[in-house]
Amino acid sequence: MKNNMSGRIKRGGVISSARGFALVAAILACLILMALAILVISLSTGDLRTSATVVGDKKSLSAVESGIHKLSQNFDPSATTANFGLGASTTWQNVDATNDPGSQYRYSAAAASTMPPLTLAGYSMEAGQGWGMTRYNIIVEGQNTNYNTRAQVDVGIGYGPVPTGTMYQ
Repeated sequence: MKNNMSGRIKRGGVISSARGFALVAAILACLILMALAILVISLSTGDLRTSATVVGDKKSLSAVESGIHKLSQNFDPSATTANFGLGASTTWQNVDATNDPGSQYRYSAAAASTMPPLTLAGYSMEAGQGWGMTRYNIIVEGQNTNYNTRAQVDVGIGYGPVPTGTMYQ
């Protein structure tokens, strides 16, 4: 039984043709490819965020290391200036203002440790007179403003040799 509709056979009132399936298959393929593209973009941006965080953490730890280096150079417990010659404790100082202006460090207020002085081997001149190192506790912070990261390290620094005995000098 033929119909006037371009020679197609009608079975139960439905035209049997595969032409409509190709459009549905193409739309499904496009949707699958679009979902795959969204997944790839999402994973890539997540990896970029993670990499940026790692770089920022490394830069802030590098700033802390610069602060500790400067601390070991400039620490003087006999200094009359505030904070044992280290300067203001809340001021952020640039590591390298030219090449990396976002990396900065600062010190906390230095405090004498409650622990006894460290004894130094080989510095004992006579019985009752020992030599050692006095201990100080300082917190060094580093930050990188470009990556919005911050790191903090508690530093114990020894200063000496200083006499630790009870002998009058």
